[in-house]
Amino acid sequence: MFSVVFRPVVRCAFGQAIRLCCGIGLFLIASTVVAESANDKRTTDDTAVDFAREVQPILAKHCYACHGPDEAEGGLRLTDRDGALAETDSGEIAIVPGDADASHLIERITADEESWVDPMPPEGDRVSAADIEILRRWIDQGAPWKNHWAFEPISAPEIPAVPGHPEISHPIDAFVMQRLQQRGLTPNGPADRPTLIRRLYYDLIGIPPTARQIKRFVDDPDPRAYEQLVDRLLRSPHYGERWGRHWLDLVRYAETNSFERDNPKPNAWKYRDYVIRSFNQDKPYDQFVIEQLAGDELSDVTTETLTATGFYRLGIWDDEPADPEQAFYDEMDDLVTTVGQAFLGLTINCARCHDHKIDPIPQSDYYSFLAFFGDVTTYGVRRDQTGNNQIDVSNESLQQQYADLDRQTTDLEKQLTEIEQRGIASMSAENQRATEGRKADREAVLEKHLRGHLSDDDWRRYESLRAELRDVRKRRRDLPARQSVLGLARLADPPRETFVLFRGSPHSPTDEVDIAFPELFDSNVTAMPASTSRSDSSGRRLALANWIVDPENRLASRVIANRIWQHHFGRGIVRSTNNFGQLGTPPTHPALLDWLANRFVDGGWRFKSMHRLIVTSDAYRRSSDSRPDSMQVDPANDLFWRFDRRRLCAEEIRDSMLKVNGSLNDQVYGPSMYPTLSQEVMQGQSRPGEGWGDSDTVDQNRRSIYIHVKRSLLTPMMTVFDFPDPDRSCEARFMTLQPGQALALLNGDFAHQQAARLAKRIDANHLDDSQLVNRCVRRVLGRDPSQEEIAAGRHLMQRLVNEFEVPRERAVELYCLSVMNWNEFLFVD
Repeated sequence: MFSVVFRPVVRCAFGQAIRLCCGIGLFLIASTVVAESANDKRTTDDTAVDFAREVQPILAKHCYACHGPDEAEGGLRLTDRDGALAETDSGEIAIVPGDADASHLIERITADEESWVDPMPPEGDRVSAADIEILRRWIDQGAPWKNHWAFEPISAPEIPAVPGHPEISHPIDAFVMQRLQQRGLTPNGPADRPTLIRRLYYDLIGIPPTARQIKRFVDDPDPRAYEQLVDRLLRSPHYGERWGRHWLDLVRYAETNSFERDNPKPNAWKYRDYVIRSFNQDKPYDQFVIEQLAGDELSDVTTETLTATGFYRLGIWDDEPADPEQAFYDEMDDLVTTVGQAFLGLTINCARCHDHKIDPIPQSDYYSFLAFFGDVTTYGVRRDQTGNNQIDVSNESLQQQYADLDRQTTDLEKQLTEIEQRGIASMSAENQRATEGRKADREAVLEKHLRGHLSDDDWRRYESLRAELRDVRKRRRDLPARQSVLGLARLADPPRETFVLFRGSPHSPTDEVDIAFPELFDSNVTAMPASTSRSDSSGRRLALANWIVDPENRLASRVIANRIWQHHFGRGIVRSTNNFGQLGTPPTHPALLDWLANRFVDGGWRFKSMHRLIVTSDAYRRSSDSRPDSMQVDPANDLFWRFDRRRLCAEEIRDSMLKVNGSLNDQVYGPSMYPTLSQEVMQGQSRPGEGWGDSDTVDQNRRSIYIHVKRSLLTPMMTVFDFPDPDRSCEARFMTLQPGQALALLNGDFAHQQAARLAKRIDANHLDDSQLVNRCVRRVLGRDPSQEEIAAGRHLMQRLVNEFEVPRERAVELYCLSVMNWNEFLFVD
């Protein structure tokens, strides 16, 4: 029962599929690289080769290092058509349009060690036969050159008609079936209802359905039962917790600053709640973006929009940098990187030190983009770590009371200091020097000697002022606490001047630049600052936000539509969801991607409408069965002939354990909680345990999205199941299978605690072994066990009791633990 074998397919950093086998208790780890088929390179001879989708990735992979934007060895540059068709230093022509045999490029990449010319590339993998055939056909077709697909305006594709399939009525299925037909593939049939309800629950709210909920859905005769289930889940407050977590991965959400002290970011959790609430409210994505980038610049500024600007304060921050200027620009680069990748799918940050090596982004574009954030201040300074990032959102009356008392305090302290200085002036030199040092030393001297150096009138005045100051301070302490949020509390007014930095060094500024949109968009829109309600705001960020979510922006809607698809199908139509540039993976279904992007915008940028559209398609509802004939043609399932099985993510595993044993606290929103960590884990900090709170059991049973995210002390139960590094934007989580996961699930304290709770929940002490197995499997998996499972469960518990002398109560807990280690619990089909 303790040996469970996982067999999912996961993607490595290079877009390849890796099949891992990992048994819990007994590990067998093996990997094989599955042939990459995302480009669908098996096009027929009479089909036009797509330069951007098929040719350019080959050139970028094998040629750009020596014949790219930075190097043009031999006089050959392959990043633009003129350079590629020009005569090289040797007098050869690399590409002769219409004649592949006369093209020196083909001669060099097909050469071997015995050829009279050196084979290319000189290092690394050779160009494959399939890629050579694509290059040959492209050249014979005239070597047509076009912009990278993502830099072209969004097309308006028609929903295709699929010959022989008049029953297809769903737009997504029409696009998907068209591609399947081109490859001669037949899709899987639909998954059964128990599989579908579990798939939907995890995709939309991140926790499993109960046995009763499964049975109700399976037995529901209503033909619209599935659609009604979708609507119920989208109305759940847990929907925002599930989909909000995807967004938090993107914006590198954490609640501390990193580096040695890793101090907390006060009120960071309010930004997390803003995100969850926005998804629950089905806030339009364009509004969601604008609020985060410019929530303080809107005509109607609210506490909610100010909270949204917490986005700017989520990154790492060094409170004691060796080079403050360098640290500041690193902080700004992190911001440019996150905005570029999360909102636009662009690696703009690659142009910080030089022109982008692959995409048409010159270094000047990087700094023009950075200039949009010219009024954004650093997170803080060592002496004031809250002034720049904590926005007082208390009501006006309370703010006025604090302001009045603060002014009175300042005035009284000034008057007291003037009297003190008159007394100090007549003190001995030794005491005068002491008052100029530490505050404690000054107060000691004043307490002991001041009375003797003041006139009676001054002393009476001094005592009166001190009493008045004590009263003012008391009245201030008695005021209700201020309400603050993390965000842009203080701006640079006027905005900083922005210069291109030579090799990215802040100590080597060159030409000044102004705000401008990247050249690759060929935008006719002038990047003018927008009008704003905030007196110290430049309006630059609002102009940027409006441009990003403009329906004509060729990347923003594609990127977010692709992300939504990714979180339903396990990978995007473009697998590299943070990189739509030329080194990203091309879309497997470019027409479908553009259709979805248009549909998302036309639908008011609403997420829930897109969810309904996607999950009601046949493509989403297919079974995950693996068929040898289809695996041979499309092993990576690029064409969606089946549904990809996936392992539960870290939050889903933890939350599911709490859910099935009945201890999950479903409270939504509120301050973060702190799971109990062992002393061994605490020792990993420079100051063991510092900054880690002590939550009670009820609070610890909340969903995992509410766990405090401390950069130097991530929860081991989460990290072992691939919780992302919060220092950078995470486009897609790794789904590894490795021994540490088995140790956490079989030996970890948390898993054993949840197993004990499960045993108590099913009232194990009052059941015989068969009843116990039946009730445990129903609680954990939502179904009745088979006779074989009942027999195996009874056998396990009897062996533990009889052979290993384990008390029955403990044997039951171990059986419960084993069921929570079954593949059926840890994977979604």
